[in-house]
Amino acid sequence: MNNDELFMKEALKEAKKAYKKEEVPVGAVIVKDDKVIARGHNLKETKMDTIKHAEIIAIQKASKKLNSWRLENCYMYVTLEPCSMCAGAIINSRIKKVYIGTMDEKTGACGSVLNLFEYNFNHKVQLETGILKDECRKIIKQFFKELRIKKKGNLDEKK
Repeated sequence: MNNDELFMKEALKEAKKAYKKEEVPVGAVIVKDDKVIARGHNLKETKMDTIKHAEIIAIQKASKKLNSWRLENCYMYVTLEPCSMCAGAIINSRIKKVYIGTMDEKTGACGSVLNLFEYNFNHKVQLETGILKDECRKIIKQFFKELRIKKKGNLDEKK
């Protein structure tokens, strides 16, 4: 197993934490000098806060750890393609490269729906996709499958 897979496994651990909290299971880690310096998982429902996405939380923790908003020699591993808000935060934080597990065909902003990393902003983010793709896709699909079953069960109870 290479380092990219090891770091994505760490992001998957974060996604599993979100899953247990009934959050959309997305996890992110930020790596500098081959060490994980920050972790995050979705907490939008738990905190009732729109911006509590895994990527934003990880960026905030990394900035605090490094005492800088500039994360220039840092790399992010995230289980699901970032949305436009998170892609913007990644660009603004100067993260060097993002490794994505699986793409998000509905809200992805790094190649699926649009690709903010292609625009001529003041910082270019490198991108690599498909790291542990099957595992990253599986946790998302399983979560939404269970959610649909739960919702259907609640609708049946109301009848």
